[in-house]
Amino acid sequence: MAEGSTTAAEPPKKGVASVIAASSLGTIFEWYDFYLYGLLATILTTQFFSGVNETTGFIFALAAFAAGFFVRPFGALVFGRIGDLVGRKNTFLVTMGIMGFSTFAVGLLPSYKTAGVAAPVMLVVLRLLQGLALGGQYGGAATYVAEHAPDNKRGFYTSFIQTTATLGLFATLLVVIGTRTAIGEEAFADWGWRIPFLASILLLGVSLWIRLQLNESPVYQQMKDSGTTSKAPLTEAFGNWGNLRIVLIALFGAVAGQAVVWYTGQFYALFFLEKTMKLDGYTANIMIAVALALGTPFFVFFGWLSDRIGRKKIILAGCLLAAMTYFPLFHALAGAVNPALARAQSAAPVTVAADPADCSVQFDPIGKNKFDAHSCDVVKAYVAKAGISYENRALAVGSPAQLIIGNTALPAPDAAALASPAKADAIKSFQERAGSALKTAGYPAKANSAQANMPLAILILTILVLYVTMVYGPIAALLVELFPARIRYTSMSLPYHIGNGWFGGFLPTIAFAIVAANGNIYAGLWYPIVVAVLTVVIGILFLREPRDHHVPS
Repeated sequence: MAEGSTTAAEPPKKGVASVIAASSLGTIFEWYDFYLYGLLATILTTQFFSGVNETTGFIFALAAFAAGFFVRPFGALVFGRIGDLVGRKNTFLVTMGIMGFSTFAVGLLPSYKTAGVAAPVMLVVLRLLQGLALGGQYGGAATYVAEHAPDNKRGFYTSFIQTTATLGLFATLLVVIGTRTAIGEEAFADWGWRIPFLASILLLGVSLWIRLQLNESPVYQQMKDSGTTSKAPLTEAFGNWGNLRIVLIALFGAVAGQAVVWYTGQFYALFFLEKTMKLDGYTANIMIAVALALGTPFFVFFGWLSDRIGRKKIILAGCLLAAMTYFPLFHALAGAVNPALARAQSAAPVTVAADPADCSVQFDPIGKNKFDAHSCDVVKAYVAKAGISYENRALAVGSPAQLIIGNTALPAPDAAALASPAKADAIKSFQERAGSALKTAGYPAKANSAQANMPLAILILTILVLYVTMVYGPIAALLVELFPARIRYTSMSLPYHIGNGWFGGFLPTIAFAIVAANGNIYAGLWYPIVVAVLTVVIGILFLREPRDHHVPS
């Protein structure tokens, strides 16, 4: 093999299987740690953000979820550099330790009721540590497996690493479902949510033991033995325009779209079921778990297929299909999961009629706005909390707001003209009348799982997961093949984690903020659709098909 070459000879099947299994199992446990928070966001809203109004609290909880994603690119820079300087194996041992202990510590945190604002601050700090660790983990695992793979099977081999994010989420679902079943929903919401976090210390021990059995990547070992490893990975990766250009194309022409499709198909779908469709958490978890179980084998299929027809066309096709079908799929999902809500929205649509100057965006970054200063705020705060989709209608300046449910118009109290406690009484009276009117119009307080079309809902969720497998299955092979071995860990980690950490990780926060501001429960889908279309355009114009070339040495 030529010096610095990354084209591996066909290794023994048993050896390859052990490399893939060890790398994949360790990575599954890391994803389990990272995604516990996202899975329990609704409960953690109550535990750590109960000091603000409910809508803002949920967005804050999603923002804390996104905090771990925010620092992932920084983790990619730090640990990617270390991985290119000292090796793949030792680097992801360190990241695993940080991830495991940070997750365990979440299970020990006091709640907002106990510690006040210190509780969410500590939670965010631990999320930041998790994000830093994960920023250094994925690039190492993907690079490690890819550097054991021959050219014609790199997509197939690395696709097993691609299953780990979904399998980690699946493992999280199983642990959460099992705990909920064992102790009951009330106990789980009160204290049982801590159990999956605390159990991660056991997974950490298993993961570290598995990873300790691995040897260094043969490609990296050969570079080390021949003295050709990079002495300045960051400078070589990002100070050289030729390589930086490829980093930017990889980010905007592949990873950004992959990321929003991934997080829409798995996390946003889950939040949509629980928060918007008012489906109980247990049932929502079961449905997502079934869809993941049905869809996960297609990660390997599309990885295998990318070895034959190319990575680029599969990834861009997945982005395009998602962008074209998200709106009809989520509308159909709503009708399947909460048919009573779908019927009510069709028969008696809700409109908020108000003077636009009287209305605030239903999100308060400070967390102290009660949205009770103006009549429009009173109406929108109520429907936002109820998860009701509504349209806006402008009234003349100075007109009091109205909540219109079908043909029934309910005037809102002129909050600005009332003082406490009269204002509080007037708002309470309005909310009672609005609740009664919504009930009369057929709007359910919660989804009734007995009325849901579960087979159809699971089919839709499985389609969303299939899009995920199309964009995610080949992405590791594509990224590995774009960059030379001496700076590969650093080069591929940054676009991957900017894409998945920022474009994908912030998706739930951005999407629900759009919904809160707009009122339409489907408006948040515009974010992943726009990003996915942007990726298709840039990918077609600028991204080369790496499968057609030897991996750069």
